[in-house]
Amino acid sequence: MVRRFFERIAAPVRGLHQAAYLLAALTLASQALALLRDRTFAHTFGAGQVLDLYYAAFRVPDLVFALVSSLVSAYVIIPRITGMDREKTRELLSESATFLFAVGGLICIVLAIFMPQFLALLYPNLVASPLHVQFVLLARILLIQPILLGLSGIISSVTQVHRRFTLFALSPVLYNLGIIIGAVAFYPLWGLPGIGIGVVIGAVAYLAVNIPVIVEAGVVPHFRLPKLALMTPIVQNSVPRSLALGVNSFTMLFLTAMASRIGTGSVSVFTFASNLEAVPLALIGSSYAVAAFPALSEALARESHDEFMKILSASARHIILWSIVALGLIAVLRAHLVRVILGSGAFDWNATRLTAALLVILAVGLVVDALELLFSRALYAARQSWRPLLYQLAGGGLTVVLAFAFATMPLQGFPTTLADFLKVGDIRGTAILLLALANILGQFFLVFLSLIALRSVAPGLSRTLLRPLIDGSIAAVAGGAAAYAVLSLEGGIAPLTSLMSVFTQGLVAGIVGLAASALALYLTENEEFRIVVNALSRLLRSPEKASAALAPSAEEPVQP
Repeated sequence: MVRRFFERIAAPVRGLHQAAYLLAALTLASQALALLRDRTFAHTFGAGQVLDLYYAAFRVPDLVFALVSSLVSAYVIIPRITGMDREKTRELLSESATFLFAVGGLICIVLAIFMPQFLALLYPNLVASPLHVQFVLLARILLIQPILLGLSGIISSVTQVHRRFTLFALSPVLYNLGIIIGAVAFYPLWGLPGIGIGVVIGAVAYLAVNIPVIVEAGVVPHFRLPKLALMTPIVQNSVPRSLALGVNSFTMLFLTAMASRIGTGSVSVFTFASNLEAVPLALIGSSYAVAAFPALSEALARESHDEFMKILSASARHIILWSIVALGLIAVLRAHLVRVILGSGAFDWNATRLTAALLVILAVGLVVDALELLFSRALYAARQSWRPLLYQLAGGGLTVVLAFAFATMPLQGFPTTLADFLKVGDIRGTAILLLALANILGQFFLVFLSLIALRSVAPGLSRTLLRPLIDGSIAAVAGGAAAYAVLSLEGGIAPLTSLMSVFTQGLVAGIVGLAASALALYLTENEEFRIVVNALSRLLRSPEKASAALAPSAEEPVQP
């Protein structure tokens, strides 16, 4: 029974849309666990000093991962091992893993030694905390994570090439389980370092889920001194990706450092709102980007530019449509979402309101965040590895400049207007809203530049994106208006005095809003909506018909 279950979850999925929906379903499970993790944190600690320390420490390994582990990125490995024989694949994976351990391990050791000075430079307000010793130890423990996740990225390239998307999507589920275990079981024993141990356990599980695929494929890596001839082109092609991730991680580190200077709890609410926005981003953007990347690489490997254009356009149209629909519902239901997911225990009403306001701002940037995931992969598939780096530099630079400009802006005027518009004008710490705004403006600029660059490999792409933009806006307005009307009606029936009443009102309003959005898409005869309905209906059929639904569609290439 166990073997049969594993065979089913390890079965390859080749259709773009079917793979994207499968990834979305499993990503939803991962995000549900992530939200459970955040609710546990919010209930126990509130938006206070402990969580500020935890989230601030997390930015350090993120930067290490971007600059070190991504030097042997799956984005570079996947196009190379596609169609490669077993022995050469094993050789490439072995030398990549050895290189990662050698270079990454050395950098992490140096960082661990100088971690107190590094944290003092970034977070002078936080290092003055009575928990300073635990803060430093937590940051050191978390340095194990980028090495484990980097190795996971190397071997998961095989999982993706073989289209074992179910196993690939299970990795973050297990990762979040590890963090939850750390928060629930280890924090009461060891404080902040206990959560770090849970993170490491989750990273080990993230790695382990890919092992059966490389064992079956006969490409298990082993220690092997890297050859200059083999590693040089990989590192050269990975450097742009690594630096691009580094720019993004540095931008987030910079915003976190600035948030830590605004006041206690600012880092926490900013991270909570980012994590909430990450749910639709993972469901919409990551699912399509991950599913499309191997197909985009294969299309260009066969010099099938028309097929490349078709896959990229289809993915981008779906991303735009569903991101805009999500924005309409999030804007109306933001307070209900935050109160249901986070609003308990030590997480008070002011923290709820400020997080909800931040969520709206970040949701405005959802469509460009999701498109950036897809467009960067398209450029990597086209072997234009330096372009994403240049655009990340431009977008990150704009974010930093705007953040500085906003930080020096008088409190009166635009900052007050923005806070009042989002109904948080009476709360302290609303300067954090300007940091979120600076971030999404930088992302808009980044995606604009990427869209211009893609004209060389996908001419006419921008023209194909106008229709889903219009249809999505119509559906968002319809869904948001319907949800708001239901909330207004429910508000006169039952007051929001309990979690169940908040959940019920939000759920009913959300269902009605989704139905109104679906009706609007049906009336506009939206093609993406029709594809989703047809694909989901196939996935819900009997096992025999479902297996047929998971076969490659006529629009997409068959793996050679």
